[in-house]
Amino acid sequence: GINAAVTITLPASPAVGNEVTIIDSGNFAASNNITIGRNSSNINGSAANLVINTNSAAFTLVYANAARGWVYKTTKIS
Repeated sequence: GINAAVTITLPASPAVGNEVTIIDSGNFAASNNITIGRNSSNINGSAANLVINTNSAAFTLVYANAARGWVYKTTKIS
């Protein structure tokens, strides 16, 4: 496992539809936070980095547009 906090920087010039998947496979995010660096793009419409502090977190961000930036991708389960 990783014994320190980690920063993952999103792409500098994303295109609509680009995806990034983050998985805390080591189950350490609560004690070693994962920071998603926005790299000048919004995340969920906010000009702030995203900090993951929940063990076993797993999610995908998809680039929507300049205003919303990176947003959580959801899948409809039928």
